[in-house]
Amino acid sequence: MQGWLFLTFILFGSLVGVTGMRQIFIEPLPDPSANVVWLVLQILPLLLCLPAALRGQLKGMFFLCLVSTLYFIHGVLIVFDPELFYWAVAELFFSLSLCGVTALFVRKLREFNATYEVDEPRPEDPDS
Repeated sequence: MQGWLFLTFILFGSLVGVTGMRQIFIEPLPDPSANVVWLVLQILPLLLCLPAALRGQLKGMFFLCLVSTLYFIHGVLIVFDPELFYWAVAELFFSLSLCGVTALFVRKLREFNATYEVDEPRPEDPDS
């Protein structure tokens, strides 16, 4: 599972990198401070999922899978712009790959947890 986690973080960083390069070098805003704020707002959904994903938690990886679809939608919107075509293709590739890898990671983690789950004692019924 460490390989899946490593691949997740490679794709995560690539998606952040493509978004940052497009925002800073290809489509910069006139004001540098506004440019940085807009970049942070664009990558904020990914950054919010990062702490739980770093721990390899099921919920964090699931949300990372859902968040990657936002970047897929954005890539589909900009793929029809001839100037941004290659950036959009890169964003589509990394977002779909991140979605697929995190979905597989969630599936493998659920199977692992179901296989090696220790029977925990159940609390006694307070009515009895």
